[in-house]
Amino acid sequence: MDRVDDAAPAFEYELRPLPLGRFTFRRWRWELWHGAVLRASGWRASPAHAERALRTAVSYWAHRAAGLHPLRPELAEAHGRFDRITTVRVQSGAVSCLVAPRGAEAALKATG
Repeated sequence: MDRVDDAAPAFEYELRPLPLGRFTFRRWRWELWHGAVLRASGWRASPAHAERALRTAVSYWAHRAAGLHPLRPELAEAHGRFDRITTVRVQSGAVSCLVAPRGAEAALKATG
């Protein structure tokens, strides 16, 4: 089997810097949403590490939605950049899905 041809699940992501608190370093918050359900979230000390954690969570949940067990979700590849406006394709073995920024549709409707 080369590809999983099931309908890809619709995931949304949010990646944003957290305000400085009592810690003196910058942190980034990431969240993965599947409709109204928060599937995974966390924070990391750099945007690259936050993107890697998000990419791993997307791979895990895309495999689970297809009824598969992910063997190495940390090896997933993201085709695109996680920012506030870009939809990213995440590829992990035979499973691939699109991940859109959370609230992007509402922001597009509000701007015209």
